[in-house]
Formats: sequence, structure tokens, C-alpha cells
Amino acid sequence: MNRVILTGRLAQDPEVRYTQSGKAVASFSLAVDRYMGQGNERSVDFIPIVAWERLAEICGNNLIKGKPVLIEGRLQIRSYETNDGQKRRVAEV
Repeated sequence: MNRVILTGRLAQDPEVRYTQSGKAVASFSLAVDRYMGQGNERSVDFIPIVAWERLAEICGNNLIKGKPVLIEGRLQIRSYETNDGQKRRVAEV
């Protein structure tokens, strides 16, 4: 089972684009606090989020930078090659 639940704040406004077939896709980053050690030390992870179709349009119309949200989805790891031939991997929800 591949299920991820994250809470955090939007690190940027969602960017909504449309594919050639007309499907909406929204992408944005979620800033999630991570507590380290026993003190008050914490850091922030920026998790890339992708939403499709109607949900993408809802995200684009209603979410703004800094707004707290809860995201439920699946973790996807994909590979691609850059223009200069370097192989990259990216994880997104």
C-alpha cells in the first residue's frame, strides 16, 4: 500500500497548467517541519506535490502561499534525463 499523509504550509502558490489533451495539473511545494534531536532544533522539508484534473483546479483557485493544509496521496519516484545527459530522480506526492 502506497499512502502518504502530510501536514504543512504551502511554500508557494500552486501553478496550474494544462496538458495537450486538456487535463489540468497543479504543482506546488509543501513545507513540512521536521524535529531533530531532543532540543527545539527543527528543520523544514520541502515536498513537491502534484494534483490532477478537478483537484488541480480546486488547488489553483483556493490555495495560497503560507496556508496550512493536509495532503493525502501516494509517493511516486520518477527518473528523467536532463538536456546535458545527466540522470535525475525526483520524489513527489
